[in-house]
Amino acid sequence: MTGLGTIIQWPAEAIWEAVSPLLPTFSVEVVPEIDSTNTELMRRARAGQLEPVLLVAERQSAGRGRLGRTWSSGVGNAHAGMPLPSLTFSLGLPLAPNDWSGLSLAVGLSVVQSLHPALQLKWPNDVWLQDRKLAGILIETASVGDVRYAVVGVGINILTRDVQGLSTPPAALRELLPATDAPTALAQVAAPLVHAIRRFETEGFAPLRTAFHTRDLLYGRELVCSDGVTGMARGVDASGALLVHTEQGLKKITSAEVSVRPVPAPASSAHQP
Repeated sequence: MTGLGTIIQWPAEAIWEAVSPLLPTFSVEVVPEIDSTNTELMRRARAGQLEPVLLVAERQSAGRGRLGRTWSSGVGNAHAGMPLPSLTFSLGLPLAPNDWSGLSLAVGLSVVQSLHPALQLKWPNDVWLQDRKLAGILIETASVGDVRYAVVGVGINILTRDVQGLSTPPAALRELLPATDAPTALAQVAAPLVHAIRRFETEGFAPLRTAFHTRDLLYGRELVCSDGVTGMARGVDASGALLVHTEQGLKKITSAEVSVRPVPAPASSAHQP
């Protein structure tokens, strides 16, 4: 395990102790700066390094999100004792589920369940607080021989951040948990996430459908999808596909390249007695 040498006290050993019985070759690494934790673990996987690992970066210089978007980890100074504005990490491990459908939903569900009851999920896996984005998730895989290696990247806003240049207003975890910081959030999220992914590997998404419904930000809201589909969100099916009730009937949205945004509610007019 690495990560010593900064004044931030990362819970690397506690996470390792919680996960190693499930993944005996598991390791935890914390680095001061890297281009992208996902990019690094994908590089390693393609080079044949397929051991399970949790890679945490105090700062990313080229963080990535879904659909080719960038993910900024903000600017903090761990060595000067300043709190990190965000938590960014990637979990890499060999994975062999019977069906990969719904993995991103299972990951998102694990994150919100670990953090706070007020958090919701915007399909397929963004974490939102009151119609503002608090966390993003990026899942990538690499096939090396007969092994498929999954890299699950998570970025969580800890502190309030600048809204300039962002298409979606950001939220911060400290709005809900004023005393929290990046190491505390990591301690809450990491081990349960490993267990959730291993459960998904054996059971799939179907057993999680009811739990996802309780956190579904979109359910019952009018949607406009980037592929032109419009209608009302009606939850997800047993495979994790988004169900949209359209004028032509119920449509399933499964593509990771579909961006879904709720239609803003119309301003209510004042009632005149």
